[in-house]
Order: sequence, then structure tokens, then C-alpha cells
Amino acid sequence: MNIFMRRLEPEMGQDQTKQQIEKGLKLYQSNQTDKALHVWTKVLEKTSDPGGKFRVLGCLITAHSEMGKYKDMLKYALDQIDTAREMEDPDYLTEGYLNLARSNEKLCDFQKTVSYCKTCLNMQGTTVSLQLNGQVCLSMGNAYLGLSVFQKALESYEKALRYAHNNDDKMLECRVCCSLGNIYVQLKDYEKALFFPCKAAELVNDYGQSWSLKYRAMSQYHMSVAYRKLERLPDAMECCEESMKIALQHGDRPLQALCLLNFADIHRYRHDVDKAFPRYESSLGIMTEIGNRLGQAHVYLGVAKCWLLQKEFDKALESLQRAQELADGMGTKLFTLKVHCLREGIYRNLKQQNELREEVVKFLQCVEELELYCGMCGESIGDRNQKLQALPCSHIFHLKCLQTNGTKGCPKCFKSSIKPGFV
Repeated sequence: MNIFMRRLEPEMGQDQTKQQIEKGLKLYQSNQTDKALHVWTKVLEKTSDPGGKFRVLGCLITAHSEMGKYKDMLKYALDQIDTAREMEDPDYLTEGYLNLARSNEKLCDFQKTVSYCKTCLNMQGTTVSLQLNGQVCLSMGNAYLGLSVFQKALESYEKALRYAHNNDDKMLECRVCCSLGNIYVQLKDYEKALFFPCKAAELVNDYGQSWSLKYRAMSQYHMSVAYRKLERLPDAMECCEESMKIALQHGDRPLQALCLLNFADIHRYRHDVDKAFPRYESSLGIMTEIGNRLGQAHVYLGVAKCWLLQKEFDKALESLQRAQELADGMGTKLFTLKVHCLREGIYRNLKQQNELREEVVKFLQCVEELELYCGMCGESIGDRNQKLQALPCSHIFHLKCLQTNGTKGCPKCFKSSIKPGFV
């Protein structure tokens, strides 16, 4: 009898594990997050089924990601990798490394994110893990964007889009469109920056009846940023309010912080610094709590611009110093470039020639490193709102240059393929 019971026990364990995971999911979907976490944590303590343990860790990773508890997310991702190694299953390992990549992406550790994504793509799994490749490419693109490596970011997003289309994965397509909106905000092609999140919003409307509301909130937020850049401030405010409403309903702290930052920026665009400052402060509080260093750098940059509006140059320089320290820690070169550009303006105003010369040199070095210039006309990209076009190789040019000169291939690729001869 005892032997019989022992043989049945693992199977019962599997069934109970599955039931409890489902129970937690239903609670989570009905916004009872604390109860769901309680159920899943109990499963984690009691289950003897490695597959069940892996799945429940996946639920905990997703929940902690959406709550902005990124350090806990990373801890569960490391546990999940250990479980996958015990099971010796390449599909589980691929998923585990993807969650590890995402955790590091959220904590703005972009080099580690790229490394874990490459590990995922090199895994020899089955079709199950191949279906994750689109999500891997998206995470890798976000990390490259965090490092200001624009060509590789675009390349990764294009791959992610191909996977989304091939697998008819509309949710993935929606997320990639939001990221493409983000890259064009940074490169200052604001029409494209608006086009892609609008496309994401269309996908939500057409296919998203059963999706989480976070997809709607995410597309509205990215539309809001693009509208702000286009100085369509009432539209920006409306989209941001819609996004914030959903973020508050669902306790989505990371999105709340982004919306607060965007509200602050909208008020700054209206030169209303009294409304901007407290929103920057609230955003910074959440960004610091969750560990979003990129978000913190954005806040300090916005605060510096507010001080500049008030001609408080010393306070602006102080905020810029904090932004630069964060940017240097993450390796986000575009931020460093923005800091040098703003400092250059301040020293020009203060007529401090030595400091001014130093900032000009550093600014030009950054432009050169980032390759932020058109390979045809040689003029800079990303210094003002201009229409851009990426070629299939993901090199970016002014649209007008491509239309005027035409091209049978990419001038940048052609240039880099010419090997110097012996003199």
C-alpha cells in the first residue's frame, strides 16, 4: 500500500501543482495580485514536480516584472535557470535565459541582456523554443537601444517583427511597434515615432479583446511621447491620462513612473515648471525604488531643462552631472551626448570659454562614436525633427538624401567593405 501511494504521489503532486497554478492565474487576471502571489509561493514551497516549479517561477517572474520588483524578478529568473538545468531540457533553458535577459533589461544592465539573448539564440531547442526567438530579438533590440547602438537595435526589431508575422503573434508585433516608436523618438523622426505606436493601438483594437489592458496602456503611452515631441500637447495629455488610468487600476508601478515623467515633460513644454517639478519628483521616487536607471537619467535631464528655463545654471549643471553618472554606469552614449550638448549651451551663456571648448570636443567625439550622421550628405542625424529611412542593412539615412541620390546599395556598408591597400 505504501509503495503504491509513493508511486502515485509525484503524479498527484503534478496535478495539484497544475490546479494551484491555474488558481493563481485566475486570481492574478482578476487583479487579486497579493492572493495570486500567496498561492504561487505556496506551490513553490511544496511542489516536487520540476516542470511545475519551472512554470510557477515563470508566473512569479511575470508578476514581479509588472509590479516593478525587478530585483525579485531577477532572483526568480536565476532559480528558474537552476530548475531548467536540473531538467536538462533545452526548451526550458531557452525560456529561462530569456527571463534572465528580461530581468537584466529592466535593471538597465544592457550588456548582460545582450549576452543572455545571444545564449538563447544559440540554443538547439525544438519548435517551442524557436517561437520564443521573436521575444528574444525584442529584448536584445531594447538592450542595444539602451546602449545607443541604433543599427543593431533596428536589426533586432526587424527580426522580431519577422518572427511575429511568421507566427501570427499580434501581441509581439504590438510590443515591437512600441519599441520602434521609442527608437524613432531618440533619432528624432517624430512622424515615424507616432506611426508605430498608432499601429500598436490598431492591433490592440483589432485583436486585443482578450489581451491584458497593459498593451493598450503601453501603446497610449508611446503615442503620448510622440505627440509631445510633435508639440501636439492636448493629444499628448489625453493619451498619457488614458495610460495612467490603466497603470493605476493594475498597480503597474513602472508605467506609472513613465507617465509621471511624461506629464512633467508636457508641463515643461508649456513652460509650467511649478507643475513639472513635483511630477519629476514623484517619477524619480518610483524609478529609484524599482531600479530603472534609464528612467532616472531621463528625470534628471528634464529637471535640468526646467532649471535652464529659469536661468538657474548651477542647479542645471548639478542635475546634468547626475544624469551623466547614470548614463556612464549604463553605457548609454546618447544620454552622454545630450548632457554635453546642454552643458555646451550653459557654458556659452556663461562665457566660460575653456569649459565650452571641452564640451564641444566631447560632443563631437560622441557624435562620431554613435555614427549619428547621414552616410550620404554627412550631416548629423538626431539633432532635429527629420524624416529618416533605414535600409535593409539597418543603416539610417535622411529620406531626402535617398530620394535625391537614389542608391543601389548601402554607402556605409560599401565603405566598410573596402580594405585599405598597401602603400
